[in-house]
Amino acid sequence: MYKIFFKLVFSRTDPERAHHLAFRWIRLAARVPVLRTFVAAALAPRHKELRTEALGLRMHGPFGLAAGFDKNAVAIDGMAMLGFDHVEIGTVTGEPQPGNPGKRLFRLVGDRALINRMGFNNDGSLAVAARLASRTPAFRTVVGVNIGKTKVVPEEEAVDDYVKSAERLAPHADYLVVNVSSPNTPGLRNLQATEALRPLLSAVREAADRAVTARRVPLLVKIAPDLADEDVDAVADLAVELGLDGIIATNTTIAREELGLTSPPALVQETGGLSGAPLKARSLEVLRRLYARVGDRITLVGVGGVGSAEDAWQRILAGATLVQGYSAFIYEGPFYARGLHKGLAARLRQSPYATLADAVGADVRKTV
Repeated sequence: MYKIFFKLVFSRTDPERAHHLAFRWIRLAARVPVLRTFVAAALAPRHKELRTEALGLRMHGPFGLAAGFDKNAVAIDGMAMLGFDHVEIGTVTGEPQPGNPGKRLFRLVGDRALINRMGFNNDGSLAVAARLASRTPAFRTVVGVNIGKTKVVPEEEAVDDYVKSAERLAPHADYLVVNVSSPNTPGLRNLQATEALRPLLSAVREAADRAVTARRVPLLVKIAPDLADEDVDAVADLAVELGLDGIIATNTTIAREELGLTSPPALVQETGGLSGAPLKARSLEVLRRLYARVGDRITLVGVGGVGSAEDAWQRILAGATLVQGYSAFIYEGPFYARGLHKGLAARLRQSPYATLADAVGADVRKTV
């Protein structure tokens, strides 16, 4: 039914307007106790065999919502209601900003992909921190907070901007993510170079520790699929050196030519980051490389082109303890997480592994 609805309604609606419309429906449903309980029972059944421990946290399963959908922490319960085991909000910047001018979101329906140049549109870290502080959860779910650089902040002042967000948001985060990989903020990806990344991550770690003394907030970094292999290795080594808790692989790509896209050329050449199915191969390749480099020393999160249970299973075998999705949710609709969980549980039962933890990195270990 959703596919018919998508074809007849959403596909004919401006992508950003359709996003806000769906977002509103999800939020409204989550505010009605009886309705959200009914929806969760239908869309978020629990599979005991998928229970996951990662980053010192216990989750119903390994599958979460990637950053970018709920930028301002206004629909966490709604997304948990739809079956996501963790919800990563953001990207949140030090100061509020409207993002880039429209039109800034494009669907490549034939490729099951999106191109976005949103530009970190969000309410800012102060407002989002206040919203998280006042939240009364309807569902138990892990909440990650993804932080990025305010556009108007010069690159040389980026560390202070991230520190500001970390101090405000760490007390309300189950884990914190430093986003240095979006292509839509000028100069942001320059921060992925290890000489810039080392002081940034060190400063954010210190800020989180100052802000939260009762516990250690896990810290991760999110990287781009467009990094050269040697740069992926360098980030992996740095993460281990600094005692980072995890790496999220990967963000959107600026690549186009080698992805085999079939959408109209004018659409394909829109500037911005491309996400969805065409990103699958490179994201998986980066994940495998990371696991071969770091093993079980840090947690890896696989994201990019995760459209099915098989995609999620391949991420786990490649080294991901956690898996995230976003673009496929637009195309699959509200049964996305339910179907993925059901298929993942079936694959685990049919595998030689007793638990999901046993399966993490199994394919990579066979080759090293």
